[in-house]
Amino acid sequence: MNLGVDVSRAMTPPSVQPGIGLRPGEPSHPAAQVVPTLYAALWESIAAHSRLGLAVVVDVGLYDRGFAADATRRLDGLPVLFAGVHCPKEVVVERRQIEPARYATDAVAALRWERAVHPGWSYDVEVDTSVLGPAECAAVIRGRLEREPPPSAFFELGTFLE
Repeated sequence: MNLGVDVSRAMTPPSVQPGIGLRPGEPSHPAAQVVPTLYAALWESIAAHSRLGLAVVVDVGLYDRGFAADATRRLDGLPVLFAGVHCPKEVVVERRQIEPARYATDAVAALRWERAVHPGWSYDVEVDTSVLGPAECAAVIRGRLEREPPPSAFFELGTFLE
């Protein structure tokens, strides 16, 4: 099952777009009030799918410790592999200029995102999409899953929340 920011945005009403796609540093955005609820619904959906025996892949950038703490609580006891997906901001900006209506195209937004998403997090596996294509990234993550089972919930991440 593929859940995450793109799936969530597709079902989010226009009045609260971009929903969980809201970038850090935009607290006055009209969607900001509903974002915590949307993340809670996402975590609960992931948990429900997992408890029913379905494998779940979630593409979401965690930049808020509160959202991560909520995920840890809601996904407690479930197998979760925390993957860090990196890409230099210059490559992000270049790629996003292809679809400017969908993505922020300026380097400032890309840098703000990079600074908010990755520092202080502990990942089970990391990939760089400027070096590896989608299939290669998936192979690295699959290889990690085949070598060692995923930890329960965000055990490592939880140590960063104190």
